Amino acid sequence: MIGKLGGHDDTIVAIATAPGVGAIAVIRLSGKAAVAITDRLFPSKDLASQPTHTLHFGGLHFQGRLVDEVVVSLYRAPKSYTGEEVVEISCHGSPFIQQQIVEACIAEGARLARPGEFTQRAFLNGKLDLTQAESVADLIASNTAASHQTALQQMRGGFSRELFALREQLIKFSALIELELDFSQEDVEFADRTALYELVNESISEVSRLIASFKVGNVIKNGVNTAIIGRPNAGKSTLLNTLLNENRAIVSDIAGTTRDTIEEVLNIGGILFRLIDTAGIRESNDAIESIGVQKSLEKMREAGIVVYLFDVSELTVDDLLEQVKEFDHEGISYLLVGNKSDVLGAEEVRAKFSFIPGIIFISARDHSQITELKDQLVHRVMGGAINTENTIITNVRHYSALQEVLSSLKDVKGGMDNGLPGDLLALDIRRCLHYLADIAGEVTNEDRLDYIFSKFCIGK
Repeated sequence: MIGKLGGHDDTIVAIATAPGVGAIAVIRLSGKAAVAITDRLFPSKDLASQPTHTLHFGGLHFQGRLVDEVVVSLYRAPKSYTGEEVVEISCHGSPFIQQQIVEACIAEGARLARPGEFTQRAFLNGKLDLTQAESVADLIASNTAASHQTALQQMRGGFSRELFALREQLIKFSALIELELDFSQEDVEFADRTALYELVNESISEVSRLIASFKVGNVIKNGVNTAIIGRPNAGKSTLLNTLLNENRAIVSDIAGTTRDTIEEVLNIGGILFRLIDTAGIRESNDAIESIGVQKSLEKMREAGIVVYLFDVSELTVDDLLEQVKEFDHEGISYLLVGNKSDVLGAEEVRAKFSFIPGIIFISARDHSQITELKDQLVHRVMGGAINTENTIITNVRHYSALQEVLSSLKDVKGGMDNGLPGDLLALDIRRCLHYLADIAGEVTNEDRLDYIFSKFCIGK
């Protein structure tokens, strides 16, 4: 793959560990001079003669003085992360020491790496395809078990294998159809149209599944905005505090206490819910409270899901039905939560709202039925259990390209249904292959690659 966009002749260096003081830090070099540069700074051993995947302890010197005692890890090309000569220098975690070592490597001929440049070189050298390279950034950014498992599954090539299998079969049919064009006067068919039709149908089904998984994948990767909406004194702030298990929001019997939105993040079942406690929605002559109410309505429309919290002893069935009608009209995903159910009693509450299905009755103050509320939140945004063993699309670039793949496959199927000649079928198959190759990064230009890898952290 390095021949596609050209190789890199220079050697790069960067700190690979997080900024700050720690027990140890790692400085990484990659490039054909990585071993030679380190060798000049590390007189303890002749690194050039050492085999790959070995560790070496000794002093690192620069400008005639000892900088630190370090451990040098050697990874010889092509058996390294980037496919190039790679050296990792493990030193003590002092930021001063780290910077001294980086400056020493630069003085000996290396240059500072750009964000994501190590992974970009791994891609250019064929160690990873683009979907795997992008999943590296997702893995680093993962902050829940679900996002970690999804990124790891993609980095290990689960998505790539599915695309490769489809491409291989389509390439075979494309080649046979184009071969038929060379014998157009003979009226022969080399490509089995029945087998092609079955493949296209299976591919449409699989690509449709991948596209549909993006809704779940986006939630796993980015979390979901969850607005807690309701009238004043419905218990929204109490619910936020209960969910977070801390006193984050001010709780008062005085209506209109919350004037602005309060946002916190909660991990429920591997999904990040960005909880937004909003001002109570009501008509008000208070200018500041009115601004808070307007912000509440804005957050409601932007949220992935709305928790509509109401006081079961105050809100009437007609008022609740009117609110549900408004949610449905605006296409808002919502969860109806009746609070203060301990005041009236469970049986009376359920009888009062028996005409409206799907309500969760809780007592935010007593923590009653909070587990059920959490379970319903996960179920509502995920549509069921999370299965991160399946391929789940989390990248909007992949999602867009798969939509083009699906469109091309449907055109191939439509063409076969309508008896289109082989040359036109071949065009649609080639278009499908183009977008499959685009996902893997085989037709990606250098500017686009620079943009993709610029979002990585330096040192990776």
